[in-house]
Amino acid sequence: MKVEQIAIFLENKSGRLAEITSILAQKGINIRAMSLADTADFGILRLIVNDTESACQALRDEGFTVGKTHVVVIEVPDQPGGLASVLKQIKDGGLNIEYMYAFTQRSGETGLIIFRFDETDIAIETLNKAGVRILSGEEVYAI
Repeated sequence: MKVEQIAIFLENKSGRLAEITSILAQKGINIRAMSLADTADFGILRLIVNDTESACQALRDEGFTVGKTHVVVIEVPDQPGGLASVLKQIKDGGLNIEYMYAFTQRSGETGLIIFRFDETDIAIETLNKAGVRILSGEEVYAI
């Protein structure tokens, strides 16, 4: 139930994001989810793509520093309180969230939340026990 995510470190200058997305497009790699965080000097682009290995290789071939991590993707109702109910389960389970980002598949139906936990396996076990739907990598890559 872990999903592979890639993280790309990039200089905080014009055109770098366009360069990365062009490299992936040329290789036929589809971006499923994206998050960009920046500091004064560099950014961290986190991506879930349909072909992690090919994306990593293509970006490394172009000189980018790329790492892989595992994240957990859960489904929540797209309604007020949907996220709050899951965060309560996380809090009650004593889980620590390193970061998260989200997107909606279909407005009014479901939202997907991508979590990076400090203890992924324990988080998966806790969320499963709470009845939270966790998506498999195959489900996420195929979105």
